[in-house]
Amino acid sequence: MKQYKILVINPGSTSTKVAVYINGISVFSKNIDHSLADLAPFQSIPDQYEYRKDAILETLKLEGIVIDDIDVVMGRGGLVKSIESGVYAVCDELREDLIVGIQGQHACNLGGLIARDIAESLPAAKAYIADPVVVDELQDVARLSGLPEMPRKSIYHALNQKSVARRYAESINKSYRQLNLIVAHIGGGITIGAHCKGRVIDVNNGLDGIGPFSPERAGTLPSGDLVNMCFSGIYSKEQIKKKIVGNGGLMAHRGTNRVQDVRKMANEGDGHAKLVLDAMAYQIGKTIGSAAAVLHGKADAIILTGGVAFDQKLVEYIRSMVSFIAPIIVIPGEDEMKSLAENALNILTGKDTVKNYSLKKQA
Repeated sequence: MKQYKILVINPGSTSTKVAVYINGISVFSKNIDHSLADLAPFQSIPDQYEYRKDAILETLKLEGIVIDDIDVVMGRGGLVKSIESGVYAVCDELREDLIVGIQGQHACNLGGLIARDIAESLPAAKAYIADPVVVDELQDVARLSGLPEMPRKSIYHALNQKSVARRYAESINKSYRQLNLIVAHIGGGITIGAHCKGRVIDVNNGLDGIGPFSPERAGTLPSGDLVNMCFSGIYSKEQIKKKIVGNGGLMAHRGTNRVQDVRKMANEGDGHAKLVLDAMAYQIGKTIGSAAAVLHGKADAIILTGGVAFDQKLVEYIRSMVSFIAPIIVIPGEDEMKSLAENALNILTGKDTVKNYSLKKQA
């Protein structure tokens, strides 16, 4: 097999992960930290572009990593237009949407921008993104809410959900497109997708904290009480949003977003800490049950993934609720870098094809 070399770039809020893979095997990985002082001079996310790119290139140089023979530069997908799952070349239209932040500004938008710039400086490299959080394959009936002004949105952990689903399918010698799966990504945010023959036809919007409450998100709230809170005069719009995403969930109940800390409290006899963890697991189980209904009860497996899936007691609580639906597969943690590299390798080996973002925009 030819030796394919892939550079992966994944910018986060206060760090940039960079790695080099050869045929899917990591040969270099580095987490470049950015202090608040480093980022303070920049007024916006796009303003950080040159700083982050220079930090990546300097790191590669200092580590003695040669990139002239890179085949693909894969950037973390950003908040672009809603698109179906897949790998997309960073064309002019996609680049512009990343700069503008067509669905919002986040550091991950810089991944595709930096990937394209580096690829253009190399002899034969291509720049791609894969499975951004705005992957949208919802069936039409899932889009409607009770208010026409508020359609439901597909924003979820698409990269990890798709990746673990494909890995599971391969492990049983089947195609992802042959299976019906329920994938629950359980991390700082929680998203639970109904995967029907390779498409996520229903999923909760994790960005807005809808669905089960999580370590730092409030989850779906009683609408009337939320309206009353919004108009109480006590909180600003920004404070309300922070209560929903950032300071909700375990943070609101126990003052920490670390499941390990709350589990320690519970193990030491704190009954309320145990109740909060059980309630989070209960809501996850209930949402998995609703995903099973979306699939008409025909689920081949339920996959639990994400960092919180390392908590065995939480997993067992969920298992006790939903094991009657389908076998439970636990794939804890998430490896976005590996997932991005796998997507690039699939393109290089002809296992998958690059999709045209320009055509998707016109659809």
